[in-house]
Amino acid sequence: MPGRIRQADVDEVKARTNIADIIGERVALKSAGVGSLKGLCPFHDERSPSFNVRPQAGFYHCFGCGESGDVYSFLRAMDHVTFTEAVERLASRIGYTLHYEDGGAAPEHTGRARLYAANAAAAEFFRSQLMSPEADIARRFLGQRGFDAGAAGHFGVGYAPKGWSGMHAALRAQGFSDEELSSAGLVSQGQRGVYDRFRGRVVWPIRDVTGQVIGFGARRLYDDDNGPKYLNTPETTLYKKAQVLYGLDLAKREISRQHRVVVVEGYTDVMACHLAGITTAIATCGTAFGSDHITVLRRVMGDDSTAGEVVFTFDPDAAGQKAALRAFADAKRFNAQTYVATGPEGLDPCDLRLARGDGAVRALLETKAPMVEFVLDQRISGYDLASVEGRVGALRAAAPVVAELRDPLLQPEYVRVLARRLGMDTEDVRREVERAGRGGRREAGAAPEPTAPPPADGSLRVTLATLPRTPEVGLERDALMGVLQFGHRMDAALVARALDLPFRHPALDAVRAAVREAPDMQRPGWAADAVAAVREPYRALAAELLAGDFPALSDDAAVVSAGDLARRLVLRGLDREKAELLGAIQRVPADSEEGRRIRLRLREIDASRQALAAEA
Repeated sequence: MPGRIRQADVDEVKARTNIADIIGERVALKSAGVGSLKGLCPFHDERSPSFNVRPQAGFYHCFGCGESGDVYSFLRAMDHVTFTEAVERLASRIGYTLHYEDGGAAPEHTGRARLYAANAAAAEFFRSQLMSPEADIARRFLGQRGFDAGAAGHFGVGYAPKGWSGMHAALRAQGFSDEELSSAGLVSQGQRGVYDRFRGRVVWPIRDVTGQVIGFGARRLYDDDNGPKYLNTPETTLYKKAQVLYGLDLAKREISRQHRVVVVEGYTDVMACHLAGITTAIATCGTAFGSDHITVLRRVMGDDSTAGEVVFTFDPDAAGQKAALRAFADAKRFNAQTYVATGPEGLDPCDLRLARGDGAVRALLETKAPMVEFVLDQRISGYDLASVEGRVGALRAAAPVVAELRDPLLQPEYVRVLARRLGMDTEDVRREVERAGRGGRREAGAAPEPTAPPPADGSLRVTLATLPRTPEVGLERDALMGVLQFGHRMDAALVARALDLPFRHPALDAVRAAVREAPDMQRPGWAADAVAAVREPYRALAAELLAGDFPALSDDAAVVSAGDLARRLVLRGLDREKAELLGAIQRVPADSEEGRRIRLRLREIDASRQALAAEA
C-alpha cells in the first residue's frame, strides 16, 4: 500500500488549482475589489455576503463565522473527506499523477471516494443498458415524452434491467464490495443476500452541484412492478434528499448569471425546460421544496438583493396549491422575488412541450404571478366574500401573509391589493395587517446571524473591527494586509526590512512575526501557510488581513501602495532609532568612541531615509 503523498505533489496540485473554480461550483462569487471575490458563506446561513475568496493567495475567509483556509481545507469541510482524498480529487481533476512516499503511513480515506466511484460506475452501467434490446420500453417511454437519444445522453438517462443482480454483478466485477454498494444505496439486503435496488426502470443520475453522481431517481415502466411509481436512492452518506436538487449541476452557471431559478416538479420537466431553452430549471427529488433547498439555491444565485427571481411551476390542482403554500412559507427566506407559473389547462412543462412546442414552455414564464398574490388568493378562496362575516374571516386569514413581507414598499401596495380583493376599506385592512405583524413578531423574533465563536481558551478574539482606530495601528494593519496579499510581487529586501521591525500593537506584531518567518513568498500558497502559523488568539485577525479588501484600483496600483506602506514602516523605524540616538548623544562625550559611533549611525540613517524617499 502506498505511503503519504509526496509534499512536492501536494504543493503542485494546489498551485495548479484555482480555488475560485472549486468554491465557485457551490457559491456564486462576485468581484469585491482588487484580487478579491465575495459570496454567501457555505458554512453558515447569512443574508448578506461576508465570505471572501482571494484566488491569488489560494485562500478563503468568512468575516461572519470565521471559517478560513485553503482549497484542501474547503473540500475537507464541505465534502467531509480526508486530506489525502482532497488532494487526490483535485489531482484527478487536473490530470496530475501523484507520487507516494515508500515507507510512510498509509493514506487515510473516509470511504466517500469509493461511494462516489460506485455511483459513477452505476451511472455508466445504466447508461449503457439503455441501448440494450430489453430497454426498448425505456426508449419508447422517453420518445413518447419528446426525448431522443441526444437528450438522454445529455442528462445521462439510463435503464436498470429487470433482473435481480445485473448491476450488482457488473460492479462487483469492477472491484466494489457488497458493503460499498449497500452504503451507496445501490443494492438492498434480502434473505438470500443483496439484490439490485433499481430493476426494470428508466433511471436518472442525480448529481451534486460539482457534477458528481450521488444517487439515482427511477421510474416504473412495467405493469407488474408493484413498487412505487418513482423510487429514489435512500438516505446515504452522499445523498441527502432535503438538500438535493436535480439538474443543479447543469443549471448552476446560468442561475448564477441570470439570478433566476425555475423550480419544477420532476425529472422530465427539468429535461423539457432545458431543451426548450430554460436552462435554469431544477427539481427536488421526491420531497417537498424546503429550507435546505433555499440555502443551496441562495448560494448559487448570489441571493443578496431583491433583483433575482425564483419561479415555481406547480400544478393548479389541490396538491399543487398545497405545495405552493409550503414553498411560500420557506420562500420568504429568499431575498429574490418569488413567483408562481401554471401552464395552460394545467399542463406541466413536459406535457406542454409535447402539446405545444418549446415556445410554449418559454412562454410559461411570461404568465408568472407574484407568489404573494397566489397565496393571498388561496387564503381567501374558501370564504364567502358576499357576506360581512366571510370578508372579515378572509381578511384575518390573509393579513399575516402581507404582514410578513419584508419590503417596506411592497407591503402597503399589497394592503391595497388585498383591500380590492375583499372589497373592504384600505384603512381597515392596514390596521389588521399591522395587528397580525405585531402578533407574529411576539411569537418569533428574528434570529441574529451566526457570528464567529469566541476562542476555546476564553481569550478575547481580535479582529479588524476590534483594532484601535489610530494612525499607528492603521499603518501596521494596512502594511501587513499589503504584504500578505501582494508580497510575492513586492521588493523582497524592502519587505524583509519592514517585517524585521517590531510592531506596537501586540496582535499585529504576532501576525508580523509569523509572516516574517515565511520561507519563500514566491511559493504559491505561502500567505495561507503564514496565516496558519500565527499563534492564537490572533489567527483570525491574520485571516482577515489576507482576505480583506485592500484599497486600490488595480493589482499594479495595489503593489505600489503596499510598497509605500512598507517604506513607511521602515521610515518609522529609522525615525524611532534616530530619536533614541539623538537623546543618547547628549549623554556621551563628543570625542568619545561611543559618540563617533552614534554620529556615524545618524549619517547612515539620513542616507537610508534619502534612499527610501528616492525609491518612493
